[in-house]
Amino acid sequence: MTLRADVDRYVALKRHLGFKFVNNERMLRSWAAFAMARGDEVIVADTMFDWARDASSPAFARKRLSVGRRFAVWLHAEDERHEVPPNNLLGPTTQRRPAPHLLTNAEIKSLMAAALSLPPKGSITPHTLHCLIGLMATTGLRRCEVCALHLSDITPDGLVVRATKFQKSRLVALHRSTVDALGRYLTIRQRCGATSEHLFVLSTGRAINPDIVTGMFVKLARQVGLRGGPGEPGPRLHDLRHRFAVRSLEHAVATDRDSANRHMLALATYLGHSSVSSTYWYLEATPVLLRHIAREAEHAHARRASP
Repeated sequence: MTLRADVDRYVALKRHLGFKFVNNERMLRSWAAFAMARGDEVIVADTMFDWARDASSPAFARKRLSVGRRFAVWLHAEDERHEVPPNNLLGPTTQRRPAPHLLTNAEIKSLMAAALSLPPKGSITPHTLHCLIGLMATTGLRRCEVCALHLSDITPDGLVVRATKFQKSRLVALHRSTVDALGRYLTIRQRCGATSEHLFVLSTGRAINPDIVTGMFVKLARQVGLRGGPGEPGPRLHDLRHRFAVRSLEHAVATDRDSANRHMLALATYLGHSSVSSTYWYLEATPVLLRHIAREAEHAHARRASP
């Protein structure tokens, strides 16, 4: 069996487990071509290291080696001739979470207003970005999820988000104001003559691509003064999801803090997470949450101090 065939088996297993595995598959196929060109019939650690080091940046080299090493561990388990490269040979691969920018309502409104000035003027494109940003802010949908929505996914009970991460589908309830905003977008969409089955489309008639949304969001953030030039930090499209999770928990503890645990489980389901631990990744120590934590700590201290 060739290394290319081993990659085929590994990719098939990952897909069966629910992973999309698109970028990792591309990397592993690149490595298999590199190794087979050298005449390798099994995994050779030095070959994998040379392939990883040939990446376009140090960060991408570490990513390559990490993906290749996991594959090597899997293959070594069934055939010990396959070598496993040392861990962190090109440096640690664990990424520090970027500090999220919890956008205010005013900042989101400015981004949505700026979206309406995008070209081509008079087309569906500016209205698509305007509505898409608002929908992400009010639902916490992932960018790939919102771009994949179809017209048929709008139901009286909410949005049907189909087969996303880990092939999970879910129903996302919508506030009345969000339903009204979608209705206004659909009216404009019909007037512009859009015929695609996808909900969010560009002036070309095609569905909007997640990478295009990310690029346009950065452009809008710079336009309204929320970001600096290239390479400078600032709000990211994914921060809309962070904001939704944090503001949702703030609202829960403000209205009924005793139900916070139940709310976390509901929030994990709403966001499409496979476990509650994934939801904690999105939470930030905001002033609202810290005030509640401080109040609870004071109450607990007072109870212990009382005779």
